[in-house]
Amino acid sequence: MNVSQAAQRSGLTAKALRYYESIGLLSPGRAENGYRDYSERDLETLRFIQRARATGFSIDEVRDLLELHRNPVRRSHDAKQLVQEKLTRVEEQLRILREMRASLRSLADSCAGNESPECAILDNLSGGPRD
Repeated sequence: MNVSQAAQRSGLTAKALRYYESIGLLSPGRAENGYRDYSERDLETLRFIQRARATGFSIDEVRDLLELHRNPVRRSHDAKQLVQEKLTRVEEQLRILREMRASLRSLADSCAGNESPECAILDNLSGGPRD
């Protein structure tokens, strides 16, 4: 199938397919006319990439996961380790976001939000009230 058919069937754009090929995640065959010729296996790879990306994996992480997926002597331990490392990073990001949310709430609560030029938010961000 050609790039537009593969894009439609995979739910990705033709541009994404070409990009994944350019970075080595996908290597479709070529038809006699030189055009890309996507197989069902290529579609499976594209769906794998799409699901991994939707789960938050970076391109490099997807590459590692694809290598494991394609390796018949892989160890599930390696895939689990990659996922656990990603989970640890996500949990740290969530912790940081919760702290950020608390700081923003505190800033919002500190400001009267009226017509006065006095603003506790701006004072706080500048390091203290101005004289």
